[in-house]
Amino acid sequence: MRFLATNVRSRAPLRLGLGGGGTDLASYSDVHGGVVLNATIDRYAYAHLTLETGGDIIFKADDLETEERLPLGLDFDIHEGLVLHRAVYRYMMVTYNDAQALPMTITTTIDVPAGSGLGASSALTVALIEAFAHAMQLPLGPYDIARLAFDIERRQLGMAGGMQDQYAAAFGGFNFIEFLAGGTGVIVNPLRLRRDVLNEFESALVICFSGQSRQSADIIRQQVEGIDQLDSAKLAAMHRIKDHAHAMKACILSGDIKGMAEILRQSWLSKKQTAAAISTSTVDGLLDIAMASGAWAGKVSGAGGGGFIMLLADPERRLGLIRALNANGGQASAVKLTFDGAEAWTVP
Repeated sequence: MRFLATNVRSRAPLRLGLGGGGTDLASYSDVHGGVVLNATIDRYAYAHLTLETGGDIIFKADDLETEERLPLGLDFDIHEGLVLHRAVYRYMMVTYNDAQALPMTITTTIDVPAGSGLGASSALTVALIEAFAHAMQLPLGPYDIARLAFDIERRQLGMAGGMQDQYAAAFGGFNFIEFLAGGTGVIVNPLRLRRDVLNEFESALVICFSGQSRQSADIIRQQVEGIDQLDSAKLAAMHRIKDHAHAMKACILSGDIKGMAEILRQSWLSKKQTAAAISTSTVDGLLDIAMASGAWAGKVSGAGGGGFIMLLADPERRLGLIRALNANGGQASAVKLTFDGAEAWTVP
């Protein structure tokens, strides 16, 4: 048995997709190369591993009020129940524990509702892997953990989505991430930003839960079909989204937050052309209220269809913007940037 720590906690940050979202889908990036600008925030996915002296395997998702108790073994279906818990546990036991199951309790929670559009499921996968890596003293760096999380989610479990979420959660911070054509690699470029620029960006930032959890799979399927079928309008929209990510990076590096907002506005218009269900009447209504209350621009974070809306606003009008959104059915708040990726520690 390789477990060197028997009681371990971990956490991985959630992210805001600022620009380039969708170009990290393999169907696009493998052909054209993709780029994404994202930043992690003070919302987290947490995991807690406790090695037991005997008995069953217990998987718990406290935020979902769900618990599973499985007999000790590895012959369970990873496509049922708490699929991320199951898939990560089985992979770790097979790969690093000579395919010997260990009795343990794995408990998780996430700071936001399911279907948030903040990369929560990938952050949870990363947090689970990070906890095992710490407990078993595995030589896995952030690139390794991100690649493994991607493989478990997208290949082993067949969950639809791109590649940015796993790398954002593993590395943390304000990153410009390149997805090389031909599937030849991923490069995470941390941006070195002046403190005053970060302060101004953070002061302009608002997130608002629309009240609608969304299922991203259908939206992603529409985007992939448009790319695979060489739909010229959808493909052109994806190219513009990639260009917007480059332009947004240039703006943040020069401290032009209002310039970022204008590109964000254009990128949202392009994003809505990639799939029919990107926006909803609720999202459109909240965005209209936001624009009338001091927001410069906004977009849905993640694939779309609900979840969280990200807004950039005049910092002097931010409080009024938050109050207006909350008075009209939104759940808005300020948010802080974070700069550490996934981390794990032994419980004293």
